[in-house]
Amino acid sequence: MRSYSVMTALICVLGATLTGVADDKKSDKKWICLDLQPKANQKLKEDFHDNAFPGNNLASLPQGEQTMEGVKFKIGEKLIQLTSTQESVAAMPEKVEGIKVDAKIAKLHILHATGWSADDGARIGEYTVNWDDGSSATIPIEYGKDVLDWWCTSNSGEPARSKIAWKGDNEGAKTANATVRLYMTTWENPNPDKKVKSIDYSTTKKTPAAPFCVAITAEEK
Repeated sequence: MRSYSVMTALICVLGATLTGVADDKKSDKKWICLDLQPKANQKLKEDFHDNAFPGNNLASLPQGEQTMEGVKFKIGEKLIQLTSTQESVAAMPEKVEGIKVDAKIAKLHILHATGWSADDGARIGEYTVNWDDGSSATIPIEYGKDVLDWWCTSNSGEPARSKIAWKGDNEGAKTANATVRLYMTTWENPNPDKKVKSIDYSTTKKTPAAPFCVAITAEEK
């Protein structure tokens, strides 16, 4: 009788373990970490914005698979930096097209920020979501709502509709008694039954704010 009880207990433990593994796999499966590297143009470990401040980079940001605010991101060697009215980013593009998705998704989680600032509410850029039927939707990037300057001081607030996803520092920011941070914007897809083909990323180039995108994760339907 004791042997039977022990065996039953072992089966229960094994079943619970396998259920946990299945749940973990199911949880992992819902994240689609988009590959930004074919479109990326700025190395995390190299100084940003024409080397205006030595050590002004994202070398302290951990690379590889990272979980931030409950979302799995894949941080690559490089990010996508766009231009603005600032001379030091004049060589950067106004638009990057064709970030591959090719999936039906419920949400997009975007890890991004901007160099320099703009007036609160100013539109500094946008993401264009392209469905495979030729239609599209726009995700605006508004200063103060979606992103703030990546340099953070004691007077810096928080974006109204995004979360602060990561905090770090660098030697360039320290010259202004500042740290650095990244923000996570979440967009809910109004058409989750349609396949998203790609995403375009663009700047308005109407303000000093120069948006940059570190990672994008799609959440499966």
